Amino acid sequence: MQKSLTKAESAGFCFGVSRAVDMVNDLLAEGKKVCTLGPIIHNMEMVEELKKKGCRPVNSTDEPDEDEILVIRSHGVPKKVIDELEQKGMPYRDATCPFVKKIHRLVAQTDENDIMLIAGNRDHPEVQGIIGNCNCEYYTFNNEVELDEILPIILNKNNKQVKMVAQTTFDTKELKKSVKKIKKLCTNAKIFDTICNATSVRQSEADKIAAQSDFMVVIGDRHSSNTGKLFDICQKRCPDTVLIETAAELDLDQVRKAERIGVTAGASTPARIIKEVLDTMSEEIKSGETTTNVEESFEELLEESLKNLNTNERVMGTVISIAPNEVQVDVGRKQTGFIPADELSNDPTVKPEDVVKVGDQVELLIMKTNDQEGTIMLSKRRVDAQKGWEELQKKVDSQEILESKVTEAVKGGVIVIYNGVRVFIPASQATATRDEKLEDLVGQDVNFRLIEVSQRGRYKRAIGSIRSVLKEQRAAQREEFWKNCEIGKRYTGVVKSLTSYGAFVDLGGVFGMIHISELSWTHIKHPSEVVNVGDTVEVYVKDINEETKKISLGFKNAEDNPWEILKREYPEGTVVKAKIVGLTTFGAFANIIPGIDGLIHISQIANKRIEKPADVLSVGEEVDAKITAIDFDKKRVSLSMRALLPEDEQAPVKAAPVVEEAAEDAAEAAAEAAEEAVEAE
Repeated sequence: MQKSLTKAESAGFCFGVSRAVDMVNDLLAEGKKVCTLGPIIHNMEMVEELKKKGCRPVNSTDEPDEDEILVIRSHGVPKKVIDELEQKGMPYRDATCPFVKKIHRLVAQTDENDIMLIAGNRDHPEVQGIIGNCNCEYYTFNNEVELDEILPIILNKNNKQVKMVAQTTFDTKELKKSVKKIKKLCTNAKIFDTICNATSVRQSEADKIAAQSDFMVVIGDRHSSNTGKLFDICQKRCPDTVLIETAAELDLDQVRKAERIGVTAGASTPARIIKEVLDTMSEEIKSGETTTNVEESFEELLEESLKNLNTNERVMGTVISIAPNEVQVDVGRKQTGFIPADELSNDPTVKPEDVVKVGDQVELLIMKTNDQEGTIMLSKRRVDAQKGWEELQKKVDSQEILESKVTEAVKGGVIVIYNGVRVFIPASQATATRDEKLEDLVGQDVNFRLIEVSQRGRYKRAIGSIRSVLKEQRAAQREEFWKNCEIGKRYTGVVKSLTSYGAFVDLGGVFGMIHISELSWTHIKHPSEVVNVGDTVEVYVKDINEETKKISLGFKNAEDNPWEILKREYPEGTVVKAKIVGLTTFGAFANIIPGIDGLIHISQIANKRIEKPADVLSVGEEVDAKITAIDFDKKRVSLSMRALLPEDEQAPVKAAPVVEEAAEDAAEAAAEAAEEAVEAE
């Protein structure tokens, strides 16, 4: 008889259970006194094991001692329990499975206009926790028959939005039938996919193995919902299916008679118990058979099935020796434990002796057990990575603001490394505005928060948001700004955008505008002649519109006013080198300093009579001239070239006073027109 053994790869602890048990073990390893609100998981063997280590289960928040830390079990609890703990100030840790937490968030977002359907066993602690977080009318159902009783009630409430979630371990086939019926009768229903991926994989794998077996063994606690679902699924495919909690319950006669044996286990079944069951079957086969080939064949199958058995099981080990390629450790078992050099650290450049020392106590992950060779291959770096991942899980719920460096820009976003985990930040969550370049973030330290941390089998993903933090920071900055803002107050800002009529400046959560006329004392055609996007500028508040919250900013400094410069550095009598910028019939306009032109009257151009200024001067020509008069009120400057020339013997003909007055009036009109043109722009 050729026997076959098939063990489900998914058998044993799921992520949520492993996380909860590890949390308790970590606290115990730190020397803390620990209790759990109810059994930490639905497996009494594991609960008893933790009891021996010093962790006791309690039934209410009134039972823990003052020096005990209470751990919320993986199934989660109603919101009122968390509120009680917060009000009492009781120290606690939340080991609720992240997938269950997701359901809590979904049902907590409901209101009186919603109806929530919950697929699951109403008496199960996970469903009780979901109900305790729900903010609307709800109904539970455990199968299609119970759903049929509920639907008529719901259909009479036309103004309600129907939503549905499912217990993470709910039967996937049963759920599909229920969802189909809900969608048919409630066309606007919102169905949330809350079945844990590990549950789907585990149930699908068990169904497939059971269909190919004549004896199916399901290992797990009888109080475990997911174990019970596995048993039901397997029994439909393989009538000769048994549910056992330990190897002692195994029917050895059935093992001997069966040709095709299948094995699976619930999500809360420790790897140790699964291994004991497999070892017991192996010993029974050996004692009942005499054919060596059969024994060897079954041994090979057993060894193959054990390859992935201890994945995610952690043990404490003591370093006993260090070599360049591996570290040997004592994990309290008959096998020799060893850590390959590449499983010590995520940094491939470090040497083993730089990571651990002889005598160190280290937490390790069992990667492979080889009973024939008497070895256990272990990993330290994977435990470190798992702890980093678990830390991220906590920070999703706390919404804590984190800080790290952007390492690269990728398609659709950027990557931040936090605690050794790659966090993806989508483009829509990476910057305050959509027009900012993602590449500019690379190398920058940024503040962000985690908005999703999830795991589907071996696939993990963490998603963060920089924008949500920026949004909160800007809201706080705006509040602070309006609290203290007043006309005349100076600010440092960053130019964010330019238009033809001015520049918009970010003052820290609030935008103000510098009008083009405020950017320069001289006439400019566009703001880009003075400032560019990204420039840091010093500005002051010129005006505030309280109703529209619009702020007008000043940019020109009084000390840069060309008339102040003229008063300070160019008093009457100063000889300047001026550039001719315009010619008229009565004289020439010459630029003294940027922003100020003076008039050289036709009578002051030469020491002899001339017909017109163009006979002597040309635009762009530089000349020496003397400032002969300044009228600061009317913003006029008179220049003379003649004052710097020797007089001819023949006296010059002076222009009639009316002509000079007309020239001055024309110059004033021209100046006023120029000012009006600047203001109009």
